[in-house]
Amino acid sequence: MPGENLTQLEAIDRKQKVWVESYEIELDLTRGDKVFGSRTTVRFESAMPGSSTFIDAITARVYKVTLNGEELDPELVSDGVRIRLDNLAAENTLVVEADALYMHTGEGLHRFVDPVDGETYLYSQFEVPDSRRVFAVFEQPNLKATFQFTVIAPNHWVVVSNQQTPPAQDVGNDKAVWRFAPTPRLASYVTTLVAGPYHGEFSSLVSSDGRTIPLGVYVRQSLKQYLEAEHLFEVCRKGFPFFERAFDRAYPFDKYDQLFVPEFNAGAMENAGAVTITETYVFRGTVPGSVRERRDTTILHELAHMWFGDLVTMDWWNDLWLNESFAEWAAAFASAEVTDWEAWTTFAVSEKLNAYHQDQLPSTHPIVAPINDLEDVQVNFDFITYAKGASVIKQLTAWVGTDAFLKGVAQYLQKQAFSNATLADLLGELEQTSGRDLKEWSKLWLESAGVNTLRLEVETDDEDVITAARVVQTEDASAGLLRPHRAALGFYGEDAGSIVRSERFEFDVQGAVTELPELVGLTRAPLLLLNDDDLAYAKIHLDPASWDFARKNLARIADPLARTLLWTAAWESTHDFVFTASEFIDLVLANIHGETEPTTLQIILRTLAKVARLFVHESKRNDTLARIADGLFHLASAATPGSDFQFQAVKFFTHFAITDQQLDQLEGLFAERLALPGLAIDQDLRWDILAGLAVGGRVGEEEIDDEFARDNTSNGQRLSALARAAIATPEAKAKAFARLVESDDLSNVVLRDTALGFGRVNNTALLEPFIDRYCDAVEGIWKGRTFKIANYLIEGLYPMRLTSPALASATTALLARPGVRTTPALARKLSENLDEINRAIKAQAKDAGN
Repeated sequence: MPGENLTQLEAIDRKQKVWVESYEIELDLTRGDKVFGSRTTVRFESAMPGSSTFIDAITARVYKVTLNGEELDPELVSDGVRIRLDNLAAENTLVVEADALYMHTGEGLHRFVDPVDGETYLYSQFEVPDSRRVFAVFEQPNLKATFQFTVIAPNHWVVVSNQQTPPAQDVGNDKAVWRFAPTPRLASYVTTLVAGPYHGEFSSLVSSDGRTIPLGVYVRQSLKQYLEAEHLFEVCRKGFPFFERAFDRAYPFDKYDQLFVPEFNAGAMENAGAVTITETYVFRGTVPGSVRERRDTTILHELAHMWFGDLVTMDWWNDLWLNESFAEWAAAFASAEVTDWEAWTTFAVSEKLNAYHQDQLPSTHPIVAPINDLEDVQVNFDFITYAKGASVIKQLTAWVGTDAFLKGVAQYLQKQAFSNATLADLLGELEQTSGRDLKEWSKLWLESAGVNTLRLEVETDDEDVITAARVVQTEDASAGLLRPHRAALGFYGEDAGSIVRSERFEFDVQGAVTELPELVGLTRAPLLLLNDDDLAYAKIHLDPASWDFARKNLARIADPLARTLLWTAAWESTHDFVFTASEFIDLVLANIHGETEPTTLQIILRTLAKVARLFVHESKRNDTLARIADGLFHLASAATPGSDFQFQAVKFFTHFAITDQQLDQLEGLFAERLALPGLAIDQDLRWDILAGLAVGGRVGEEEIDDEFARDNTSNGQRLSALARAAIATPEAKAKAFARLVESDDLSNVVLRDTALGFGRVNNTALLEPFIDRYCDAVEGIWKGRTFKIANYLIEGLYPMRLTSPALASATTALLARPGVRTTPALARKLSENLDEINRAIKAQAKDAGN
């Protein structure tokens, strides 16, 4: 990372000097498995003839640099990261010839060899600063240009980029060349190249302006039997007209491909006209319904980016939040209208719950955060960027009105098409369409960090008639602000065996105390749900009577969003030490059987695992894990055969099984001696079970090798690595740690899953030797690895499950080291880990009754 940074001041200076017209990029992908040839011709103007600047190019070797016909000495002008350009003319032509490195980190041009058939697959990932790993480029979003790609590759390959794929021209020696048409003006980070013997399936639709838009979906040959092409096309056919109507503008590009690629770090990337998506969304077996829903939402998210992000692009990375938040909100907005998913319920339990968590860490930051350089971008690419921003945009649509919001967005897209814009440009349009002044709103919600807590206080007489009611707002911990909220209160009670809403009241929350006189004289309902319908971005603490009722009846609440808000409130109460960990676990085990929404189910079970592992006092942790495992196995046995609930219960059972009987049950499922009606033990579930047996000490390297021989695929590679790292011996943990820290031969996803397996233990003593080893390795990891790989290691190798004062003390000392203290991105990661440990220690003390 050192030397690869770019500051905003440098970008501002370069923008003042440079206007880029076009790139012509020639790539030779036939030079072996280490490097590829890259020749870039850039035509650009300079407003300051005679001045100097630089172009970005992370290369293995630069052979030739020619500026305006004059050859420059590569040894003098290139340092492997930048190329210095002196004495610019008013109009300039630059040619750079170089070798560039294939990557195995999911950044730049990633190279993957399929273990099934030995075929090679490539794909690019350029956000934030990695197009420079493929071609010479002015790597900043406000220097848009046209891009014309020419690619030499094996003649049996498929080559896809932003423009429609041209016919391949054979050039002999089993090679061919593809010459793509120039793109519209784009930011470099949304250009792309995907190449290899991909399998494609095709369809089309007609845009609102009458054009036929070709659609394609691609996947590796060894996964083509699992490609659900028609479903993917159907989501697009629903999303296209929805967004065209909402944004009052036809789809802005010539075609739309979705390419499912291996070893992808993110969920997807919004390359213009050629979206890359993680191939974990190509299902070779049963997956939770939550994953299917997330796939549909991801498709809609990336489609929304074609307008907001690709057509109109942020001027600098400080508006990255707007780009991602808008697409996340738009995906939920569209999903709620065009799919069968309960999109706003999912939004509440996934996006907002993640945002609340991030917003309470010591590293929280305003949505609009200062981005001084590229490292700031990487660090702030978090749940504030995505989830809180999307939550606030949802709130903004209610504040200005949905019609006025969409009209403002349409005007923004019309005025800024194929150029760059800022938050101020968007807010200006929204002020014009809504008639509201958004400056104060922006100050309170976008320019300050933290989340407020809202608590309902109710007084009643002997007949349960309300005599007083108020909402009390607590200042957030980071900014100390009280914010205005639009909120609702629902009255819930029993009706024909279910718990349903009988009345609803909507109001503005202002200041520390908001009186609710409209409730006076009403008979209180058994459950009073504050923030009903999830209008406000705020944590909610219920009154004691409502919690008493919810503990007994949460499973019977008919409305999935209401249930989700209660699950969320229960977790926040546990996180804030209002509930003990054991109380939260009791609530879940007593009510989870009534949960029908797959994403809510998954996230509550995931939260249950966190509470049990980190917040339960050590003296009763194993008994608690066993109690949860027994509960999940019972629920799976009683569930509707073949249901999503049954499947998720079994998957999470593999994470909790700890007693001999439970491990026997895992062995029985693995060997198919034990069967649950309707449950298919497919290959991925076999790996889940095997990892659980490794953590439980029932299997070792030999059994994992046998299973890998059965599943020598890319999934098998990463899941076998996870299982090996999870083996419950000191030797296995030491081997995993050494492989992760002392070598760099693992691909990004195998490294990530190895780190995940390393951290999985029932016996936490296995991790104690790694406190010092982790602290010794951290700075070297940060300096020697790419950002994504360093991030995986810093998070995955941290021995979080120890939750001990010794770990907290060691982390505090680590944060005090000069090399860490002066590296903000690294210090942030470690401070978040320390906050989790200190919170866990406090929660355990409460759970123990201290």
